[in-house]
Amino acid sequence: MIGRLNGILVEKQAPEILLEAGGVGYEVQMPMTCFYDLPNVGENAIIYTHFVVREDAQLLFGFNNKTERALFRELLKANGVGPKLGLAILSGMSAQQFVNCVSNEDATTLVKLPGVGKKTAERLVLEMKDRLKNWGNDLFTPYSDSAVIEPVSDAIIANNAADDAVSALLALGYKLPQAQKAVKSVSKPDMSTEVLIKESLKSML
Repeated sequence: MIGRLNGILVEKQAPEILLEAGGVGYEVQMPMTCFYDLPNVGENAIIYTHFVVREDAQLLFGFNNKTERALFRELLKANGVGPKLGLAILSGMSAQQFVNCVSNEDATTLVKLPGVGKKTAERLVLEMKDRLKNWGNDLFTPYSDSAVIEPVSDAIIANNAADDAVSALLALGYKLPQAQKAVKSVSKPDMSTEVLIKESLKSML
């Protein structure tokens, strides 16, 4: 089991990163709410991981802290929730926002996430409410609308940022027309890919 990685961030291509630790490059998929807080490429990063072994693949999912990882693992225990859906849920909202939705029995907001239909949302609220009832609000890193994102490089043009944002949303389970519409609705010339993804996800909730 790979539970924690400490190394140099080599690549960032949302929602996946390449982290070099001990001479080995690890491909790790991260929820966008964790991806936003990553340092710059070339800097050191510490992430907590969940290792998934399937017949056709071995996958690593990464998180900024143990609590976010614990919530991801609780999600995987829910009926009908796999790693991809868990990643999409925690990309569309922070861990704290998800806990709030469950506590408030807010299935309507959950339905807006990709791959979450009405029945899945209602089942998530029902199954997760007892599991999360003792999770205090102070366990999470607050999700800030004013999170500091690195400004777009001069070498990156707006079209490339938009294309990368659409690709990231597709990887999270959104349909192409929905992803394109969301990115177009929030896109501005000076936006980086990370900001575009963040604002697009917010616009769909």
